[in-house]
Amino acid sequence: MPDTLRTHQVLTLNDDGMRHPRENALAVFTVTAGVAALILGFIVRAHFPAVVLGLLALFVGLYDQLISATRNERIVIMAGVVAAFVGAGLGFAHGGFSI
Repeated sequence: MPDTLRTHQVLTLNDDGMRHPRENALAVFTVTAGVAALILGFIVRAHFPAVVLGLLALFVGLYDQLISATRNERIVIMAGVVAAFVGAGLGFAHGGFSI
């Protein structure tokens, strides 16, 4: 009976009940770096860091997608990968690797 009265949801990446510290750390890095690359991609003068950070987050996120264990991790990873891809694309459009 007490289980049916529980109304709050806990937000977690470990929805299978097991710990995945490496996968979670990579997922958090991917979404953080992806959002940072997206923000930097809108700034024309910051095209170089946007490209570097975007590509780094993109490749780390794709690797983490291969080793991820839960659905919640995959959702966070793909949000970061998409943000990194768009940020890197904007960085390339504004000048790419040229300094």
